[in-house]
Amino acid sequence: MSTLVLEMRAGELMVVNGASLRFRSRTRVELVAKARFLFGKQVMAPEAANTPARRIYFALQCAYVGPEEDRESAMADAHRLVAEFQEATTSSMARQLLERALAMAEQDEWYQALRLVRHVMRHEATVLGLDVQTGLPMPMVGVAAAAQAHTQAQMQGMRPHAD
Repeated sequence: MSTLVLEMRAGELMVVNGASLRFRSRTRVELVAKARFLFGKQVMAPEAANTPARRIYFALQCAYVGPEEDRESAMADAHRLVAEFQEATTSSMARQLLERALAMAEQDEWYQALRLVRHVMRHEATVLGLDVQTGLPMPMVGVAAAAQAHTQAQMQGMRPHAD
């Protein structure tokens, strides 16, 4: 039997077979049996599933490490969300990656499936101008913010103030 040893830092989160574990101190964990697990930044909180690609990731995450009774419906959600994303996107790369991700999940290759969806999440963030880590709009700073304010003012039929 093979084992896996993980070094976990204080405060890190790990999900094992549907149970969330938060480590209070630095520790070493040895998994001696087959387990479905994610840890650290791989774990997405439900409220972080705020874009189409992030919702796909969350559905696959739930299918992988969620409670046994929820896995089938989570996988059905993932299929539906992928179909909607593929219909809406113009990116053939994103469509192909999502197709491969579903195939990998069906073959019980969850890490590969989730890794492929993370690529799509980064692509989505770049295309939509979102923060890659949060999926939220990037804050506008300096000249870019002024240019956007000027454009919005023009669109509303108003003139921006010159200070």
